[in-house]
Amino acid sequence: MPIVTLEDLPDGPLIALDPGSKTIGVAACGASRGLSTPVETIKRTKFTFDAERVFALLDERQAVAIVMGLPVNMDGSEGPRVQSVRAMARNLMRLRDLPVVFQDERLSTFEAEEKLISVGVRRDKRKDIIDAHAAANILQSALDRLEMLRP
Repeated sequence: MPIVTLEDLPDGPLIALDPGSKTIGVAACGASRGLSTPVETIKRTKFTFDAERVFALLDERQAVAIVMGLPVNMDGSEGPRVQSVRAMARNLMRLRDLPVVFQDERLSTFEAEEKLISVGVRRDKRKDIIDAHAAANILQSALDRLEMLRP
């Protein structure tokens, strides 16, 4: 299955990934695609183990596609982090025939941290959950865009 656009996603639940160098934030939404929810933060080890955990979460939630955060620079240019995310998407698609769509993730972590601070989450707790909340922001942005595309 190739990298697709939002409009081409099949109906059903989705999983979002916010891949970083040390962790992968994961969020999900149900089949109605109304609200994204943080799921967990995967501590990165080897790609094989990381992919196994991602696929386990996909299977648990019966997700039909992955929305991956694409860390473009603030000026819209693409740097090494974007190349790393694209490579991860290609590697996941080699292991499983599953559509992947990219979603601009600029400011997703900043926004997630601001929300967590506003509800009083302590700094030591924030670092453990920030990436899953950033993934939820990425997914919610994609869901909002999908809603705007509906006729």
